[in-house]
Amino acid sequence: MNKEEFFSTYNISEQDLIDASISWEELLRIEEEYKKIEQDLHDIGKDFIDEYLYEIEQAGIHSYRYRTKASDHLMEKVIRKRKEYKEKFSQLDHTNYYKFITDLIGIRVFFLYREDWIHFHRYLTSKFENDPENYIVDRLNDFDEDPDHYYIAEKPKVYKRGGDTRIYDGSEIDIITGGIYRSLHYTVKYKGHYVEIQGRTLFEEGWGEIEHDIIYPYNVDNEMLNDYSKLLNRLTGLADEMSSYFRKLKDIHK
Repeated sequence: MNKEEFFSTYNISEQDLIDASISWEELLRIEEEYKKIEQDLHDIGKDFIDEYLYEIEQAGIHSYRYRTKASDHLMEKVIRKRKEYKEKFSQLDHTNYYKFITDLIGIRVFFLYREDWIHFHRYLTSKFENDPENYIVDRLNDFDEDPDHYYIAEKPKVYKRGGDTRIYDGSEIDIITGGIYRSLHYTVKYKGHYVEIQGRTLFEEGWGEIEHDIIYPYNVDNEMLNDYSKLLNRLTGLADEMSSYFRKLKDIHK
């Protein structure tokens, strides 16, 4: 993808590069370095699945999928992060981008019922060291170079919509409210690289994929699209609530 195609696809301008304090040449260097390790990251993601998630009942999930980040998506994210969080990402370049961008390997796990999050949470925190001393504060200097040190690298967190049923335990996980996005987030250090794990219900995944395809991050200012997305989000939340009550009715019947 050349520069003009990239700008058009991701709704980016020269001014965005200026605001992000990064050159097109540096972005191409990041892309070049990333492509050298992309297959290794794909294999690491597969190893993680095989080792921890293949037996889905043991992991407390319904299903899963994984991917490595596309190189053009990485370039777009670098621009966005350097623009939005200037101080935090100011030192990101082609030599260290993998220390700053923690979702180069991304895994999604899915639940049938929202309240089932606790089974996966306890499973994952039993498999990986979960010590606050390991949590990332300085992304450049807190990167552990030991590929054999597996641990949870950020405090687990959940994004929930205001008004959702209170199913999350604040002693187990950070609870972030105020938006319409719903998802569990974990960052794990595994085989020398960060792995981002998101947990959602199947209904939440449907809304999230549509939101990402149509709105985020390129049409966030479109009022009409945002209104329709919020409506679909409310229907998603209602579907999850109904599913949970449906299961409770089955249990009462038993």
